Amino acid sequence: MKRPPLEVADIIRAQGSRFLEHDPGWFTWQHLKVFRAITCCRTAALGGHLDQCSQCGYRAISFCSCRNRHCPKCQTNARNKWLAARSQELLDTGYFHLVFTLPHQLSALALQNKTILYDLLLRTSAETLLEVAADPKHVGAEIGFLSVLHTWGQNLQAHPHVHCVIPGGGLSPDHSHWVPSWQHFFLPRKVLSRVFRGKFVAGLKHVFRQGKLVLHGRLRHLANPKVFRMFLRSLFSHDWVVYAKKPFGGPEHVLHYLARYTHRVAISNHRLISMEGDQVTFRWKDYAHGNRKRKMTIPAGEFLRRFFLHVLPRGFVRIRHFGFLANRRRSKLLPLCRELLATTSGRSSSVVQSTNTASLATWRCPCCGSPMVLVEKLTAAQLRLRDSGAPNVANTS
Repeated sequence: MKRPPLEVADIIRAQGSRFLEHDPGWFTWQHLKVFRAITCCRTAALGGHLDQCSQCGYRAISFCSCRNRHCPKCQTNARNKWLAARSQELLDTGYFHLVFTLPHQLSALALQNKTILYDLLLRTSAETLLEVAADPKHVGAEIGFLSVLHTWGQNLQAHPHVHCVIPGGGLSPDHSHWVPSWQHFFLPRKVLSRVFRGKFVAGLKHVFRQGKLVLHGRLRHLANPKVFRMFLRSLFSHDWVVYAKKPFGGPEHVLHYLARYTHRVAISNHRLISMEGDQVTFRWKDYAHGNRKRKMTIPAGEFLRRFFLHVLPRGFVRIRHFGFLANRRRSKLLPLCRELLATTSGRSSSVVQSTNTASLATWRCPCCGSPMVLVEKLTAAQLRLRDSGAPNVANTS
């Protein structure tokens, strides 16, 4: 893919210092770690390696990546490895995609309590799916699925939501057979919406009573129990959004679909258009008006503020598995699902072939197209010496 003309790292290098000077109050050490990682990514500051073509002998130096999960340039290899592992878990059936979204009234509260509310969002959306799917009025089965947390909207504002990718069916309560869902319908959205709302509000009430919520700034008034109860009641004034996308085909389509959601950051470099002075322009989709493609221009400081809103707490797991795909149950129940599906469909049990991540990660020679081979690793100090013209620096390690 062609390198974009502008990157998030360019904006940070150009406007980052001014941004930190003007708005340092909410910037934590975790934000600063991401700030420095993106700034140094694929530069001499992180060291690099000397590669040589296995055929024509062409040589080139590559800089190391920061591998931070918030960096727009460091997700491709991590995504490919993750997808290769997930390919062994796909089932030979249709899949559904559901999205659970928190209402706008909870965005500010979520930003002040990321660990608690993002975890609650993932858990309650999963509990909702498991409970409604187990009801004999619907699927009447134990399902398994994958959930991915996103915290942003297309305009980079806070918009916490969870994408769930679910096989079309599940195990019967006694694990004796596979129960398929309807081909073009999985679960009723209105039921999911109301159960999800009830579970999330109950969880929110519980953590408030335990004194775990941080409430400061414009949310300080919610520390009053009476005011907080009124706030919770207001959340029942409308249905919460649970969006069911069109079902897609079998497992051969799922990996390509997942690649668009699992290892994403708030904005990709390819959506950036320009930076003129202290104004940044980027592309976005206006979902409220028929997915119209638009351009937005905002001050660089505001762009960086929005970008860093989506830094996750240290160690927070944003991709989770539930039901028969849960980590502790997968090894036992996944082969059973595959076997029962084969019995139901009359086809032999199959596993989707994993993507060869080695070939995906291989850098090809720009001259002849042959694979490049690692010759030597270089430290940041060695790279600086090479730039200064010191002889044979690469051989000093």
